[in-house]
Amino acid sequence: MTEHLRRASRALISVSDKTGVVDFARTLAGFGIELVSTGGTRKSLSDAGLKVIDVSELTGFPEMMDGRVKTLHPAVHGGLLAIRGNPEHTDAMRAHRIRAIDILVVNLYPFEATVARGADFADCIENIDIGGPAMIRAAAKNHNDVAVLVEPNDYAGLLDELTAHNGMTTLKLRRRLAAKAFARTAAYDAAIANWFARELDDIAPDYRAFAGRLIEKLRYGENPHQSAAFYRAPVVRFGVATARQAQGKQLSYNNINDTDAAYECVAEFDPTHSAACAIVKHANPCGVAEGESLVDAYRKAFACDKTSAFGGIVALNRPLDAEAARAITEIFTEVIIAPDASEEAVAIVGAKKNLRLLLAGGLPNPRAAGLTAKTVAGGLLVQTRDNAVADDMELKPVTRRAPSNTELRDLRFAFRVAKHVKSNTVVYAKDLATVGIGAGQMSRVDAARIAARKAQDAAKEAGLKEPLTKGSVVASDAFFPFADGLLVAIEAGATAVIQPGGSMRDDEVIKAADDRGVAMVFTGTRHFRH
Repeated sequence: MTEHLRRASRALISVSDKTGVVDFARTLAGFGIELVSTGGTRKSLSDAGLKVIDVSELTGFPEMMDGRVKTLHPAVHGGLLAIRGNPEHTDAMRAHRIRAIDILVVNLYPFEATVARGADFADCIENIDIGGPAMIRAAAKNHNDVAVLVEPNDYAGLLDELTAHNGMTTLKLRRRLAAKAFARTAAYDAAIANWFARELDDIAPDYRAFAGRLIEKLRYGENPHQSAAFYRAPVVRFGVATARQAQGKQLSYNNINDTDAAYECVAEFDPTHSAACAIVKHANPCGVAEGESLVDAYRKAFACDKTSAFGGIVALNRPLDAEAARAITEIFTEVIIAPDASEEAVAIVGAKKNLRLLLAGGLPNPRAAGLTAKTVAGGLLVQTRDNAVADDMELKPVTRRAPSNTELRDLRFAFRVAKHVKSNTVVYAKDLATVGIGAGQMSRVDAARIAARKAQDAAKEAGLKEPLTKGSVVASDAFFPFADGLLVAIEAGATAVIQPGGSMRDDEVIKAADDRGVAMVFTGTRHFRH
């Protein structure tokens, strides 16, 4: 028979998430399937009036050691692993009075949720499931005969198949469920391993695994010939992965990537201190600003590069209000992301049916520890997140003239932005707004020139006689290796500079600043972003 149908006579159900389990089990019983269960699950089913065999009746042993030992027994694993058409296996089952288990329903102790709520070490350890993964892997290995379900979302598909095939399952379904089961235990083990590494402060464990839960399949990747999907990591961090899409068409791969870049950038700005807006295009900020209100911040950010802002991503550090919504929707925008939004703002954005509005529920903490990963041919590059924040840095004046308070304020602002621009980068800022951004250049002097030219273009478009960079400050994500890049910034009108320092030619760069009366501070912290 091409479908390899298998009749289901017995199901073992042991779940921590009891959503829908009573109705599911009742339907199984309606097909004449015998129910076996453990602990709290057995009680829930029994209380609902269902006939349930306790797993201890199968094993001949009671649950023991606070429930740590209950299903680790040949009567359970033999019932899952026995190959039904193998005479040796069936003889062993008969000799040891082992009955086949045809359906396994297990979802694991909530380890990831326990870690996420900040539980202590001992509590996390107790929420590591042992028997569950062992049973899941056994059933998945023997999927030729056994169907394994690892979450309530699987219930409907199995019941539909039992109905369609008079109490039997197909090999196609069992294989699909087995693949999902192995992925689930792999993700579970990855969460445990990464938690242990964090607890031990081990940045380079011998083995590293990453896992995620599917959010949605995407239409394509960066380009139409690439396939893609979006996954949520076990460690919760406010952003695109936590966001509720209030309206708009489906997000693309590039939308998600760019929106993440925008939201991480705007999160550098404390919403209790000021409103902030970041506009991103192709993963690079093209305008960032602080203001008294969101609309003020948006208009200042937009003024930096109106051309690039068209079709860009707008990220806000405060809930979207109606005034900001009206301003943002004046031009074509791909995505707006904010912690929340007023009903009036949602209605205003709703008039643009394709504009995506994402409400993330909060801001990511820029100081939080964490890991980032990047694939390379045959491997992974893993590092801790760049959680250095400009406001926490001790700025060291290195020129004869120290920056004024106004310059110092703008220097910190510019360096916060430079952290989120692809290297090499140079960022000009004035009055808590970017006025020129040079991104992703092979030469730092070219980054300074491009940023200055874009500032000139913006000034011309605004009908201004002087470039926006006149009287600005400038930030460099890494040190100036020569004075040439600094001189370009000074010629553009910058009066103060912030950079990490550390070049062999620091003295030459400092002298160039001193000769022109420009203030310069070193951070001692580099913000390469590749």
